[in-house]
Amino acid sequence: MSAAAAAEIELSGVEKRFAVPGGAAVHALSRTDLSIRKGEFLVLLGPSGCGKTTLLRMVGGLLPPSGGEIRIAGRSLWREASRDPEALRELGVVFQDANLFPWRSIERNVALPLELRGVPRARRLERARALCRSVGLAGFERRWPRELSGGMRQRAAIARALAGDPQILLMDEPFGALDAMTREAMNLEVQRIWMETGKTVILVTHSISEAVFLADRVVLLSPRPGRIDSVHAIDLPRPRTPETQTLPEFQDHVRVLRRRLEAVS
Repeated sequence: MSAAAAAEIELSGVEKRFAVPGGAAVHALSRTDLSIRKGEFLVLLGPSGCGKTTLLRMVGGLLPPSGGEIRIAGRSLWREASRDPEALRELGVVFQDANLFPWRSIERNVALPLELRGVPRARRLERARALCRSVGLAGFERRWPRELSGGMRQRAAIARALAGDPQILLMDEPFGALDAMTREAMNLEVQRIWMETGKTVILVTHSISEAVFLADRVVLLSPRPGRIDSVHAIDLPRPRTPETQTLPEFQDHVRVLRRRLEAVS
Protein backbone atom coordinates (compact mmCIF):
# COMPACT_ATOMS: atom_id res chain seq x y z
CA MET A 1 0.00 0.00 0.00
CA SER A 2 1.37 3.43 -0.89
CA ALA A 3 1.87 6.14 1.72
CA ALA A 4 -0.85 8.23 0.07
CA ALA A 5 -3.30 5.31 0.05
CA ALA A 6 -2.62 4.59 3.73
CA ALA A 7 -3.07 8.22 4.81
CA GLU A 8 -6.06 9.09 6.97
CA ILE A 9 -5.27 12.82 6.71
CA GLU A 10 -3.48 14.40 3.77
CA LEU A 11 -2.34 18.04 3.63
CA SER A 12 -1.15 19.36 0.27
CA GLY A 13 0.22 22.89 0.02
CA VAL A 14 -1.91 24.07 2.97
CA GLU A 15 -1.27 27.64 4.10
CA LYS A 16 -3.01 30.34 6.11
CA ARG A 17 -2.97 34.13 5.96
CA PHE A 18 -5.05 36.30 8.28
CA ALA A 19 -6.37 39.62 7.02
CA VAL A 20 -5.53 42.57 9.27
CA PRO A 21 -7.72 45.71 8.96
CA GLY A 22 -5.62 48.56 7.60
CA GLY A 23 -2.47 46.45 7.36
CA ALA A 24 -0.71 43.66 5.56
CA ALA A 25 -2.03 40.12 5.98
CA VAL A 26 -0.35 37.98 8.65
CA HIS A 27 1.26 34.91 7.11
CA ALA A 28 0.60 32.34 9.85
CA LEU A 29 1.42 29.10 8.05
CA SER A 30 3.53 28.46 4.95
CA ARG A 31 2.67 25.84 2.34
CA THR A 32 2.57 22.58 4.27
CA ASP A 33 2.57 19.00 3.01
CA LEU A 34 1.93 16.24 5.52
CA SER A 35 0.49 12.71 5.50
CA ILE A 36 -0.86 11.17 8.69
CA ARG A 37 -1.45 7.43 8.73
CA LYS A 38 -4.63 5.77 9.94
CA GLY A 39 -4.23 4.94 13.63
CA GLU A 40 -1.15 7.13 14.07
CA PHE A 41 -0.51 9.31 17.13
CA LEU A 42 1.05 12.49 15.75
CA VAL A 43 2.18 15.43 17.89
CA LEU A 44 2.68 19.01 16.67
CA LEU A 45 5.43 20.77 18.61
CA GLY A 46 6.95 24.22 18.23
CA PRO A 47 7.38 27.69 19.72
CA SER A 48 4.42 29.95 20.47
CA GLY A 49 2.97 31.53 17.36
CA CYS A 50 4.34 28.92 14.94
CA GLY A 51 0.92 27.89 13.63
CA LYS A 52 0.31 24.64 15.54
CA THR A 53 -3.20 25.55 16.63
CA THR A 54 -3.95 27.20 13.28
CA LEU A 55 -3.03 23.97 11.51
CA LEU A 56 -5.12 21.88 13.90
CA ARG A 57 -8.13 24.16 13.52
CA MET A 58 -7.95 23.90 9.73
CA VAL A 59 -7.81 20.10 9.93
CA GLY A 60 -10.71 20.23 12.41
CA GLY A 61 -12.94 22.17 10.03
CA LEU A 62 -12.93 25.24 12.28
CA LEU A 63 -10.80 27.53 10.10
CA PRO A 64 -10.63 27.56 6.29
CA PRO A 65 -7.17 27.40 4.70
CA SER A 66 -6.03 30.25 2.45
CA GLY A 67 -4.61 27.75 -0.01
CA GLY A 68 -3.98 24.07 -0.56
CA GLU A 69 -6.13 21.05 0.20
CA ILE A 70 -6.96 18.97 3.28
CA ARG A 71 -8.28 15.47 2.67
CA ILE A 72 -9.90 13.39 5.40
CA ALA A 73 -10.24 9.68 4.61
CA GLY A 74 -9.97 10.56 0.92
CA ARG A 75 -12.56 13.37 1.00
CA SER A 76 -11.70 17.02 0.51
CA LEU A 77 -12.61 18.75 3.79
CA TRP A 78 -12.82 22.31 2.47
CA ARG A 79 -14.42 23.68 -0.69
CA GLU A 80 -13.56 27.37 -0.32
CA ALA A 81 -15.34 28.30 2.94
CA SER A 82 -17.70 25.30 2.90
CA ARG A 83 -16.99 22.03 4.68
CA ASP A 84 -17.78 18.50 3.61
CA PRO A 85 -20.22 17.09 6.22
CA GLU A 86 -19.07 13.50 5.66
CA ALA A 87 -15.46 14.46 6.33
CA LEU A 88 -16.52 16.42 9.43
CA ARG A 89 -18.15 13.32 10.91
CA GLU A 90 -14.72 11.72 11.07
CA LEU A 91 -13.49 14.40 13.50
CA GLY A 92 -13.66 14.91 17.27
CA VAL A 93 -11.98 17.92 18.91
CA VAL A 94 -10.73 18.55 22.47
CA PHE A 95 -9.55 22.03 23.49
CA GLN A 96 -7.43 23.29 26.40
CA ASP A 97 -10.61 24.43 28.15
CA ALA A 98 -13.13 21.61 28.57
CA ASN A 99 -15.94 24.01 27.55
CA LEU A 100 -18.63 22.03 29.35
CA PHE A 101 -22.05 23.65 29.65
CA PRO A 102 -22.50 24.40 33.38
CA TRP A 103 -26.28 23.89 33.23
CA ARG A 104 -25.97 20.36 31.83
CA SER A 105 -24.94 17.29 33.82
CA ILE A 106 -21.78 15.44 32.79
CA GLU A 107 -23.71 12.74 30.94
CA ARG A 108 -25.80 15.35 29.10
CA ASN A 109 -22.63 17.26 28.15
CA VAL A 110 -21.12 14.05 26.79
CA ALA A 111 -24.35 13.23 24.93
CA LEU A 112 -24.66 16.67 23.32
CA PRO A 113 -23.15 15.76 19.89
CA LEU A 114 -25.60 12.88 19.63
CA GLU A 115 -28.50 15.13 20.67
CA LEU A 116 -27.56 17.55 17.88
CA ARG A 117 -27.65 14.64 15.43
CA GLY A 118 -31.15 13.68 16.54
CA VAL A 119 -30.22 10.43 18.27
CA PRO A 120 -33.07 9.32 20.57
CA ARG A 121 -32.64 10.26 24.23
CA ALA A 122 -32.34 6.73 25.60
CA ARG A 123 -29.68 5.74 23.07
CA ARG A 124 -27.59 8.87 23.51
CA LEU A 125 -27.64 8.64 27.31
CA GLU A 126 -26.67 4.96 27.13
CA ARG A 127 -23.72 5.90 24.92
CA ALA A 128 -22.77 8.81 27.22
CA ARG A 129 -22.78 6.60 30.31
CA ALA A 130 -20.63 3.98 28.57
CA LEU A 131 -18.14 6.69 27.58
CA CYS A 132 -18.08 8.09 31.12
CA ARG A 133 -17.15 4.62 32.35
CA SER A 134 -14.45 4.30 29.69
CA VAL A 135 -12.72 7.56 30.74
CA GLY A 136 -12.93 6.92 34.47
CA LEU A 137 -16.03 8.97 35.31
CA ALA A 138 -18.32 6.16 36.48
CA GLY A 139 -20.44 7.52 39.32
CA PHE A 140 -20.07 11.13 38.16
CA GLU A 141 -22.50 11.01 35.24
CA ARG A 142 -25.13 13.18 36.95
CA ARG A 143 -22.75 15.62 38.59
CA TRP A 144 -22.42 19.23 37.41
CA PRO A 145 -19.17 20.42 35.79
CA ARG A 146 -18.45 22.72 38.75
CA GLU A 147 -18.33 19.65 41.01
CA LEU A 148 -15.46 18.06 39.07
CA SER A 149 -11.73 18.74 39.14
CA GLY A 150 -9.94 20.11 36.09
CA GLY A 151 -8.67 16.66 35.13
CA MET A 152 -12.14 15.14 35.45
CA ARG A 153 -13.65 17.89 33.30
CA GLN A 154 -11.06 17.12 30.62
CA ARG A 155 -12.01 13.45 30.82
CA ALA A 156 -15.60 14.53 30.15
CA ALA A 157 -14.45 16.66 27.21
CA ILE A 158 -12.63 13.65 25.74
CA ALA A 159 -15.73 11.49 26.22
CA ARG A 160 -17.84 14.14 24.46
CA ALA A 161 -15.39 14.25 21.54
CA LEU A 162 -15.69 10.46 21.24
CA ALA A 163 -19.50 10.42 21.46
CA GLY A 164 -20.04 10.32 17.71
CA ASP A 165 -17.34 7.63 17.30
CA PRO A 166 -15.05 9.79 15.11
CA GLN A 167 -12.07 8.14 13.46
CA ILE A 168 -9.85 11.14 14.18
CA LEU A 169 -9.30 12.88 17.53
CA LEU A 170 -7.77 16.37 17.48
CA MET A 171 -6.40 17.71 20.78
CA ASP A 172 -5.25 21.31 21.24
CA GLU A 173 -3.08 21.47 24.39
CA PRO A 174 -5.81 19.73 26.39
CA PHE A 175 -3.71 19.36 29.54
CA GLY A 176 -1.83 22.67 29.53
CA ALA A 177 -3.76 24.08 32.52
CA LEU A 178 -3.45 20.96 34.69
CA ASP A 179 -0.98 20.31 37.49
CA ALA A 180 1.94 17.97 36.78
CA MET A 181 0.49 14.88 38.48
CA THR A 182 -2.91 15.24 36.82
CA ARG A 183 -1.27 15.89 33.47
CA GLU A 184 0.77 12.69 33.77
CA ALA A 185 -2.38 10.74 34.62
CA MET A 186 -4.20 12.22 31.62
CA ASN A 187 -1.32 11.32 29.31
CA LEU A 188 -1.64 7.71 30.45
CA GLU A 189 -5.41 7.88 29.96
CA VAL A 190 -5.15 9.26 26.42
CA GLN A 191 -2.57 6.61 25.51
CA ARG A 192 -4.92 3.90 26.84
CA ILE A 193 -7.91 5.23 24.91
CA TRP A 194 -5.85 5.51 21.74
CA MET A 195 -4.45 1.97 22.07
CA GLU A 196 -7.92 0.53 22.74
CA THR A 197 -9.75 2.38 19.96
CA GLY A 198 -7.11 2.59 17.22
CA LYS A 199 -8.18 6.13 16.35
CA THR A 200 -5.93 8.61 14.60
CA VAL A 201 -4.81 11.34 17.02
CA ILE A 202 -3.20 14.74 16.43
CA LEU A 203 -2.10 16.52 19.60
CA VAL A 204 -0.71 20.05 19.95
CA THR A 205 1.63 20.65 22.88
CA HIS A 206 4.44 22.89 24.12
CA SER A 207 5.86 20.09 26.26
CA ILE A 208 8.76 18.16 24.73
CA SER A 209 8.50 15.32 27.24
CA GLU A 210 4.74 15.01 26.65
CA ALA A 211 5.38 14.88 22.90
CA VAL A 212 7.95 12.10 23.26
CA PHE A 213 5.78 10.15 25.70
CA LEU A 214 2.70 10.10 23.46
CA ALA A 215 3.83 10.32 19.85
CA ASP A 216 4.57 7.89 17.08
CA ARG A 217 5.96 10.94 15.26
CA VAL A 218 6.67 14.49 16.39
CA VAL A 219 6.33 17.23 13.76
CA LEU A 220 8.41 20.25 14.73
CA LEU A 221 7.20 23.59 13.34
CA SER A 222 9.38 26.67 12.93
CA PRO A 223 8.34 30.23 13.92
CA ARG A 224 5.92 32.31 11.85
CA PRO A 225 5.29 31.86 9.09
CA GLY A 226 5.01 28.31 10.37
CA ARG A 227 6.45 25.48 8.33
CA ILE A 228 7.55 21.93 9.01
CA ASP A 229 11.15 22.06 10.16
CA SER A 230 11.61 18.36 10.85
CA VAL A 231 9.77 15.12 11.62
CA HIS A 232 11.00 12.82 14.40
CA ALA A 233 9.95 9.17 14.73
CA ILE A 234 9.58 8.03 18.36
CA ASP A 235 10.34 4.32 18.42
CA LEU A 236 9.79 3.64 22.13
CA PRO A 237 7.77 0.50 22.97
CA ARG A 238 4.17 0.71 24.17
CA PRO A 239 2.38 0.91 26.46
CA ARG A 240 4.59 3.67 27.85
CA THR A 241 4.62 4.18 31.60
CA PRO A 242 6.02 6.85 33.93
CA GLU A 243 9.16 4.70 34.11
CA THR A 244 9.57 5.10 30.34
CA GLN A 245 10.69 8.66 30.98
CA THR A 246 13.72 7.41 32.88
CA LEU A 247 15.04 5.40 29.93
CA PRO A 248 18.16 6.70 28.14
CA GLU A 249 16.31 6.38 24.81
CA PHE A 250 13.54 8.65 26.07
CA GLN A 251 16.03 11.25 27.24
CA ASP A 252 17.86 11.03 23.89
CA HIS A 253 14.65 11.92 22.04
CA VAL A 254 14.01 14.82 24.45
CA ARG A 255 17.55 16.17 23.94
CA VAL A 256 17.34 15.99 20.15
CA LEU A 257 14.00 17.80 20.08
CA ARG A 258 15.11 20.43 22.62
CA ARG A 259 18.22 21.26 20.62
CA ARG A 260 16.27 21.48 17.39
CA LEU A 261 13.58 23.61 19.02
CA GLU A 262 16.21 25.96 20.40
CA ALA A 263 17.80 26.18 16.94
CA VAL A 264 14.55 27.19 15.20
CA SER A 265 13.15 29.47 17.92
